[in-house]
Amino acid sequence: MSVRTIIPINTNWQFKQADRDDSSYLPVSQFPTHIHLDLLHHEIIPDPYMGQNEKAVQWIGETVWVYKTIFPTPEIKSNTRAVLAFDGLDTFATVVLNGQTILETDNMFVSERAEVTALLNKSGDNELVITFDAAYLRGWKEVEKQPNHKWGCWNGDNSRLGVRKSQYHWGWDWGPTLMTCGPWRPVNLEVYESRVTDLFVEVDVEDSLRGAKVVAHAAVEGNAPKLRFNISLGDKSVSSETVSVKDGGASATFKVQNPELWYPIRHGRQPLYTIKATLLDNGSAETDASVKKIGLRKVELIQRPLVDQPGTSFFFQVNNIPIFCGGSNWIPADNFIPRITKERYYDWVKMVADGNQSMLRVWGGGIYEEQVLYDACDELGILVWQDFMFVCGNYPGNPSFLQSVEREARENVKRLRHHPSIVIWAGNNEDYPFAETEKLNYDPKDSNPDNWLKTNFPARYIYEKVLSDVCKDLIPGTYYHPGSPWGGKNSNDPTVGDIHQWNVWHGSQEKYQNFDKLVGRFVSEFGMQAFPSIKTIEACLPKGKDDAEKFAQSSTVDFHNKAAGHERRLALYLVENIRYAPDPLEHYVYCTQLMQAECIASAYRLWKREWKGPGREYCAGALVWQINDCWPVTSWAICDYYLRPKHAYYTVKREMAPISIGMARREHTHARDKHTRVHVETEVKIEIWGSNLDLEELNVDCLVKAWDVETGKETYSETVSSQHQLPGNASTEIISMNVPVGKKGTGEEGRTVIAAYLFQDGKQIARYVNWPEPLKYLHLQKPKQLKVELAADSKSLQLSAECPVKGLAVDCADDNVKFDDNLIDIVPVIVYMGLNEMVKFTYSRPSLVLIEQDFLPSGAEPSVDATQLNVLFTQSKSSHKFQQQKKGLHLVTPGSSK
Repeated sequence: MSVRTIIPINTNWQFKQADRDDSSYLPVSQFPTHIHLDLLHHEIIPDPYMGQNEKAVQWIGETVWVYKTIFPTPEIKSNTRAVLAFDGLDTFATVVLNGQTILETDNMFVSERAEVTALLNKSGDNELVITFDAAYLRGWKEVEKQPNHKWGCWNGDNSRLGVRKSQYHWGWDWGPTLMTCGPWRPVNLEVYESRVTDLFVEVDVEDSLRGAKVVAHAAVEGNAPKLRFNISLGDKSVSSETVSVKDGGASATFKVQNPELWYPIRHGRQPLYTIKATLLDNGSAETDASVKKIGLRKVELIQRPLVDQPGTSFFFQVNNIPIFCGGSNWIPADNFIPRITKERYYDWVKMVADGNQSMLRVWGGGIYEEQVLYDACDELGILVWQDFMFVCGNYPGNPSFLQSVEREARENVKRLRHHPSIVIWAGNNEDYPFAETEKLNYDPKDSNPDNWLKTNFPARYIYEKVLSDVCKDLIPGTYYHPGSPWGGKNSNDPTVGDIHQWNVWHGSQEKYQNFDKLVGRFVSEFGMQAFPSIKTIEACLPKGKDDAEKFAQSSTVDFHNKAAGHERRLALYLVENIRYAPDPLEHYVYCTQLMQAECIASAYRLWKREWKGPGREYCAGALVWQINDCWPVTSWAICDYYLRPKHAYYTVKREMAPISIGMARREHTHARDKHTRVHVETEVKIEIWGSNLDLEELNVDCLVKAWDVETGKETYSETVSSQHQLPGNASTEIISMNVPVGKKGTGEEGRTVIAAYLFQDGKQIARYVNWPEPLKYLHLQKPKQLKVELAADSKSLQLSAECPVKGLAVDCADDNVKFDDNLIDIVPVIVYMGLNEMVKFTYSRPSLVLIEQDFLPSGAEPSVDATQLNVLFTQSKSSHKFQQQKKGLHLVTPGSSK
């Protein structure tokens, strides 16, 4: 029996517009590929991400394109077969080999296989031609075929609903309209007698965590008689068993004692076992093998009644540990998936992990992601919420569509189910809210699936029948959620399941200071927009930093914000909170990012407060919309397309630290009687709590200090709680107290800034600064002694000031300089148990070069740009530059020489 060989068909590819003659074929830019990448490579189109070029490339999506290649025929022995395997064709493709049609496709999310043994030239080359029809036009044909279906959607247009293709390609409120096509995943020629078609492992970890049962299953094509299963951890073999192949499959059960368990980040390590299934012939020679990395872990989604509040909990428990899931939503990291490298995927997930986040939700309008994304989550301990690819619309329920959906679901669940990071599958994104908003016929009490197809919301059959059955069959141990949001009296019931909280920005446009009133059991979407880095804006302006369109309200800058009404909404939240002006652009960018950072941090802080321990898991998750962008754009992302963090990234990182302290300022009024408007006493209180996401309880001291923002003078300093107990894995109230002022009723509360600190054994472990809001009312003082000092290790900057400074941000001209914190509130130096407070920024950069010649490594050249820092803060509309000097960093103000 011969060994299976896999021959990549990845060279000699050419492409052309279908209605051009053969002489117009051009070589592709890469493989796999998308049509826009190839056209861009040959300068046939301008860069769609630059300026307003997106409008100039719309014709591509209404054009038929052809790809072809020539490949030789390999040696094919008797009893073997040759199969062309297409991992992904986008989307309506007709595949012709040596003049004969072998395949027609209509789903971007499935792989295809065609046996071609008899079609290959016995000697010589083979011509493979793939013609891609226009998915956009095919989508409208589908709409016209079903006039009785109630078509409708949010974002894009109705033509997307009948096409199984990435829905964001039709454009979204954060992304461009770029209708791609092409061979977007690898193409291979496989020659074999038999092969392993699927390898799946069921893991059952004992409640005690002391043992695990591992049941390995392999599906086999061909006539291989035996199969050997191996389980190993690193270089160490754990177990091995050889079994007979029967009825196209084989299974084996293993017992693992004292397993090395896979944990989410911060709660333990992420050991990955290797499971290998090897086909053997009668002589025990190896003919094929499949290998996967798995994690042994016990995962449960706990939905149970709560103490003192209605509804049920909604939290993930991993290896018996309840997890507060602070994390992000994920959209595709580019409109052209083939150019996202493995390294870039890893960098994104590392950004999530470094930001103290523990969950990533793969949103239902993109793709079932590449394995490398999940591999990175497995390695770094990031939990994954996986949507099926349905989003914001009313999908049809005709038989051919349902058949395609089931095949898509089965294939992708099989492809991804071995990843320990994936802990939930959800049927769709916001399709239930769409049905409710559009008043479609949806009766949650009707439990007969046959009835659902007769309504004008037939997609319910997809989410509660087709996808549910697939998950029960293929991943019985993983929770399936019919949609996101979903649960309770309606899809956005805050007491059951998950919610999308869009009454900040969308909806009723609530103040973000009211996030505590907008809580749900698990908030899987919420967000606030902000401009990206000024470097990112300049990168998409045709003339860069000198472009005439470089101002906040320019048509090009507006073009790179796809959210309807973004001008009014950004202006609303800015004008409610911050003194701002649209010029200079750098200042406006800073203001939007400060506002976004304050908003997002407020949500994490207030919702994590509701993680109060067993029976009181009132909120168990907050996933910001979104972590990333697919192009240079103003959006809700907290890191932009080029992986440049916005300031919200850092505030999320601080709020999701294992130990944190939170404060809320509340105003309480007491009237002498029910009619008076004069005899009213007002109290302004500060509520302080601590959040301990570690498992061990802590005893802490809580220090509170206050300053008058107008004078900069310290007005209060007191240890308000000594040896206060913070139980593990919970938020705990510490104290409620009046804002410390000299005399109530004088208005001093409105200019008093308060800092609270947690100390353990004299060491500061948490810090938070609370300001009167809105910030625009404050008369903040410009610091006269803003000090920036380079630490002796040349890896950190220390900053201090003689008066409170709100939101000091540091940036560097060199993108290789990475800060581990930013957008810091500074308060004057304090002394407590021998500690001097000085805010510290740690940064890293390979071979950081300093200006002073005598600081340079041997042979290095001085570089000014590498050490220039731009500093922005609320008290100033201008940019301040700090430059490295021999004795430290010195403030350089515009117009000054030092």
